[in-house]
Amino acid sequence: MQEKSVITRTVEAAGGVYAPGHLGELTQIVDFVLVDTVIEETRSREKRLRLLPSRVVVYFVLALALFEDCSYRGVWGKLTAGLDGLPLVRPAVSSLSRARRRIGAAPLRRLFEIIAGPVAHIGQAGSFYRGLRTVAVDGTLLHVPDEEALTWRYPKRAGESVEFGYPLLRLVVLVECGTRAVLAAAFGPESDGELTYAGRLLSVLDRTMLLLADAGFDGAEFARDVQATGAQFLVRSSARRIPTPFRRLGDGSYLARIGYGVLPVLLTVRVIEASVTVTLADGTVRTEQWRLLTSLLDPAAHPAAGLVDLYHERWQSETTYFSIKATMLDGRVLRSRSLTGLDQEVYALLTTYQALIRAAADTACTRPGLDMDRISFTVLQTTAADTVTTATGILPPAGPAELLGTIGRTVLDALHPARHQHRVKARTRKNPTSKYGPNAGQQPTTSQNYTIRTAITFFEHGLANRSRT
Repeated sequence: MQEKSVITRTVEAAGGVYAPGHLGELTQIVDFVLVDTVIEETRSREKRLRLLPSRVVVYFVLALALFEDCSYRGVWGKLTAGLDGLPLVRPAVSSLSRARRRIGAAPLRRLFEIIAGPVAHIGQAGSFYRGLRTVAVDGTLLHVPDEEALTWRYPKRAGESVEFGYPLLRLVVLVECGTRAVLAAAFGPESDGELTYAGRLLSVLDRTMLLLADAGFDGAEFARDVQATGAQFLVRSSARRIPTPFRRLGDGSYLARIGYGVLPVLLTVRVIEASVTVTLADGTVRTEQWRLLTSLLDPAAHPAAGLVDLYHERWQSETTYFSIKATMLDGRVLRSRSLTGLDQEVYALLTTYQALIRAAADTACTRPGLDMDRISFTVLQTTAADTVTTATGILPPAGPAELLGTIGRTVLDALHPARHQHRVKARTRKNPTSKYGPNAGQQPTTSQNYTIRTAITFFEHGLANRSRT
């Protein structure tokens, strides 16, 4: 007879009908007390104890975000797979749909508001610039189901005679650089611009922060409102703006005023103009003109060259969207077919993403000096999903708190190499209705390293129009 191994383990979960309500090891971040408190606060508690209590439904919706490729029954099967031996129900799809409608979007929205926020410790490399916490804002678009119940609010793009593509939802988030933690988010129809949604996020800014943003956010009113929060800003300027210097500074930058015809009191900003030369590994060389506007007026404390280098960190927001859209959603259309369900799904997606980032931050704390960019989001999500299926780590172990669990150990075993060189990602146009159509074929078709050289200058003939990239 062949030898065999017998493995037994103890699974600890909530009792009775609450047992399927968990998110594996992420339940230690989005715990029972937090979920129950949010349910009470939003008045989403069931009036009588059901087979699908509100707490279980909240965790089910979060699990939908973690298992975007699974059906309702598939996700329920993930939640119950590690709970063998318990007398659990197997609800019909219609029951799960009604349960989602019953709790609505409010508890998921409140859950996100609580779990959102910075995770970097004071002075953490990549998250701070000369004592200021660096944060970035940007927007993206998500595809919405083509349903009449949605298209009146989320219309399709339209040409002269025909509509095309999926309806689009615009999402704008404020993220912490270095960790990619989400501080706040706003979303709605694509017809409202990024500045509209960004204005709703300013309440989370304070005097300890430096906001980075691309040229879509260089509006004078937006800059004024950012400064009113006490935060500083570093924003790329568009070619439409033609600042007039009134004082030149020693590092090649200059002071100018913006807001003519817009603001009752003009805003003084520092303007940094730079010629940026990028050389790819294949020998391709391209030179770009950059103009940055900043509220950091002192060139001695904040040299122009250093701020140009810092602006690259704005891409942390792009990496955040890649994690959400490519890794979690895998390019899929959102699944909800009602407005309330859509709100609920987006908040669940953001909450689950933030829970994963908090798990990554806890892991990084166990290894001082670890750059969080080395943590693979794919491994992070896959491992977290595995702990749901195996019902691992739902409750914290007895004794002193442990930051390193199954997720942390697996992540540390699969770290990316330490970053030594800049690397550009291959970019191709996959969507035929993309606004970046004119740039087709102009981007590298393979990922490769590059070097960058910056020269602070002054564009006497203004800034050339740049193509969308």
